[in-house]
Amino acid sequence: MLLKILLILVGLSVAVPYGIYRATGKRKGKECLLMNTIAFFSVMGIGVIYCLGCAVPALAAGETAAGLSVGEGLKYIGAAVSTGLSGIGGGIAVSSAASAAIGAMSENESIMGKTLIFVALAEGIALYGLVISFMILNA
Repeated sequence: MLLKILLILVGLSVAVPYGIYRATGKRKGKECLLMNTIAFFSVMGIGVIYCLGCAVPALAAGETAAGLSVGEGLKYIGAAVSTGLSGIGGGIAVSSAASAAIGAMSENESIMGKTLIFVALAEGIALYGLVISFMILNA
């Protein structure tokens, strides 16, 4: 029952700010985006706390969920963190490099190959994180 309520709240956290944004004639875009972000992540936080709260009594009783130990769970968390953070870092790097590359190419079209190299190097950050996550999962 609580999971259904959380899913409804996630939907509302996106629908309500969008409705306000459309009703105000697109004047309060930043306020609606901030409200959407706060509502969405707070509902997701409540969902994570709920999911972890259900798992704690089972672990306290000595049961293991699907045969997983705490070390294996931390292994999956580490792989997810390395992939996620490297993806975010790669996205930030690509956004800066690609916008600079487009600006430079608008002035001189002959440097396209050089600009693509810089964008590809920035994307390599995400690939390195993915390789590390595979190494963590197979260790």
